[in-house]
Amino acid sequence: MDRITGIQLYLRVVETASFSKAAVDLGVTQPTATKHVAALEAQLGARLLHRSTRGVTPTEVGQLYYDKCKRIALELEEAGNLASLLQSGVGGTLRVSCSVAFGRRVLVPLVLRFMREHPGVTLDLSFDDRYVNLVEQGIDVAVRMGRLADSTLGARYLGMNPWVLVAAPALIAQRGLPADPQALAGEDCLVYSSVMGDDRWQFHARGGDTLVVPVKGPLRSNNLSAVLAACRAGLGFAALPWYVAGPSVEAGALQPLLEDYDLPAQEMNAVFPSPKLVPGKVRTFIEFLQQQFGERWWTALEG
Repeated sequence: MDRITGIQLYLRVVETASFSKAAVDLGVTQPTATKHVAALEAQLGARLLHRSTRGVTPTEVGQLYYDKCKRIALELEEAGNLASLLQSGVGGTLRVSCSVAFGRRVLVPLVLRFMREHPGVTLDLSFDDRYVNLVEQGIDVAVRMGRLADSTLGARYLGMNPWVLVAAPALIAQRGLPADPQALAGEDCLVYSSVMGDDRWQFHARGGDTLVVPVKGPLRSNNLSAVLAACRAGLGFAALPWYVAGPSVEAGALQPLLEDYDLPAQEMNAVFPSPKLVPGKVRTFIEFLQQQFGERWWTALEG
């Protein structure tokens, strides 16, 4: 039996939960697909799939085997694209990961432009607010916010992600403008729980000291869209990235506050699995991104 074909068929069976669909995808008959997977189970001495009239699902061993084989398949695909990558510099599938809000608001328009400029590249976008292991998930490039920890990953600086304190005009009319950051300790604040010190907001007086203000309020969330919606509804003051708050500020739905103080800006970096032998598609995409994040880049966003 062709071991690679067997693995490819097994991956598609798990992903489609169907021998017939997997067979169609790989251009073989269903009996052939069934025979290949059965041969794999015989070689491994373990049952990989639960079979029933409702379909097929991996056993515990089968799921572990799938996870390992998926990484192998990604490596095989990359090896298959190697010659064209070296020849043309750009081609094949590019797997990109970033946070949900940044992906929807910032990365999607940029990726569409990149695809128009490089039609030989196929994009696979993954948006997740949780930490993603690039190697295990087969990610080529991830855009990450904040200072990077030391690691074996490759990284390229893209720019800075500034934040702003905002509130809805209705809330300001009701509560008034905060005179200084310390005034927020007695106000309803909407807490984004992933960064920015969580419920301890830092303000830098221009040319002065750093102030740390404990805040609390009616909403705490790890989702920027939820915090934005609550802020627009007048439920509290919020610290948001400019790329999230900008459209609402421009539309008059939110108003920037305490503009004599700065909230900490985050570094934005493109991170990739290894600093050595960087594929042409990865290098080209990162160079493209580096050109997009100049001064006040969030004001040039499409849509």
